[in-house]
Parts: sequence; structure tokens; C-alpha cells
Amino acid sequence: MATENLKQRIRDDPKTETETETETKNSDDYNNNKNGSKGDNKRMSMAKRGLRSLTIAVAFPVSLTLFNIYVFGTNHSYNKLNKPFWLPPLWLLHTTCLVSSFLMGVSAWLVWAEGGFHKKPTALSLYLAVLGLGLVWEPITIRMGANWVGLVLCLGMFGSLVGCSRVFKEVNPIAGDLVKPCLAGAAFLSIVNLELLFL
Repeated sequence: MATENLKQRIRDDPKTETETETETKNSDDYNNNKNGSKGDNKRMSMAKRGLRSLTIAVAFPVSLTLFNIYVFGTNHSYNKLNKPFWLPPLWLLHTTCLVSSFLMGVSAWLVWAEGGFHKKPTALSLYLAVLGLGLVWEPITIRMGANWVGLVLCLGMFGSLVGCSRVFKEVNPIAGDLVKPCLAGAAFLSIVNLELLFL
């Protein structure tokens, strides 16, 4: 008889993790084949949202920096200064600010994507401090010629970047590493600003 080979089930059979994973994978494969490319569409929409948010995260600081350069960055008095040969031209200072804004935008996006601004609220305040100090430095130093104030701003920006690097690294190590070139840029601006004090 067929009923003699049946076993009575007293409780659930404990399944190993590999059996559960295999069953889940097989049912997912079956559902994907049955429904077409439903999973592919979901991944594609997630990728589009990620690309859109990355574009916004990078375009925001870069466009603010470009606006700052356009409005305050053209100063003929800096170019006419009797400066040493190693003091950079104005376009190099602008490029340093733009590259720093770009890298900070990418690193901030990496932290945001990991949920780091919610986990570590100081990360957002440090990022906004870096962005604000970077935007204020150029009009004060290059346009107005307030070099002492500009030096204080550069040192504040450097300190904020050190904090950003540490906090970002806890959330995403790549984001923390992307801040390091910005630290070099802030040190470069500080040296230029220090030289401007003695001209």
C-alpha cells in the first residue's frame, strides 16, 4: 500500500541554510522567467534614480562654485600683483575650487547613499561648512583683499575637511578617501593666502 511509505510529520523539518537559499533562488528564477524581465526593470529604475541623485549631488556644489567664480572670480588686481613666480594664476585657483567641489559632491553622495547623513548628523553639518567656507573664501580673499579673514576661512575649511574625512570614512571608506585631495586643495589655498598676506 502507498500509505505505508508515508511518514507522520510531527513538527517542521529543520532545513539547512543552503536548502532554503536554493529554494528561494529557484522560485526567483521561476518568477523571473514567468514574468519576463520584471527584476531587470526594477534594477534599471533603481539605477536611474541613483544616477539622477548623483547628478544632483555633484551639480549642486559645482554650479554654486561656477556661479561664485563668474560673479566674484574676475579680479584684475590679483593678476597685477607683484607676486613670486610660484604663486599660481587665478585660473588655477578656480580649477582647484571646482575640483574640490566636484569631489566633495561625489563623496557626499556616497555618504548619503549609505544613509550616513541620518546615522551621523555631523557629516551633513561638516559638509555644509566646507561648502559654505569654500564659497565665501574667494570673494573675501580675491575680490575684497581681506587676506587675514581669508586665511582664517582656509584654516576653518581645512578643519572641516579633516572632520569630513573622518566621519565620511566611518560611513563609506571611498568617500573618506575622496576628501583627501580636497584637503590638499585647502592646504594649497592656505599657502597662497599666506603668501598674499606678505605682498
